[in-house]
Amino acid sequence: MYEKIFEKYSPEKENLIYILHEIQDNHPQQYVSEDAVTAVSEYLKIPRAHIYGVLTFYTMFSTKPRGKNVIRLCESPPCFLKGSEKVLRKLRDVLDVKVGETTPDGLFTLELCACLGVCGNAPVMMINEDVYGNLTDTKVEEIIKKIKEA
Repeated sequence: MYEKIFEKYSPEKENLIYILHEIQDNHPQQYVSEDAVTAVSEYLKIPRAHIYGVLTFYTMFSTKPRGKNVIRLCESPPCFLKGSEKVLRKLRDVLDVKVGETTPDGLFTLELCACLGVCGNAPVMMINEDVYGNLTDTKVEEIIKKIKEA
């Protein structure tokens, strides 16, 4: 199952993060499963504990299934000062989930992140690979509605 990904990378520890990203990006539920950890451990000949250490250190990785659309709301000081807390309340209301939860339809998972690096557009969120800035309650509702209709 992971052979095609492994073919792209030599079996060296330095390739761990690249391999994990690719595994997660190719999983329909956007996470790295226990089976994947075992396969990577065997391929790179490194302990599973080391792999879990990497997976739990970096916030962009998940070890549990997530929704089709992962929403990452920035909670950095600039975003906080510009209203990310209000945006978070709106996202929780619109999606009816708490941080770390996935909507029952499997369409959205709500997460927080330290910084998305676009402070000039605060408050900011990223949905999958798309960044949305200068967020307001209205903008949040429109973005979620558009994704649901797609």
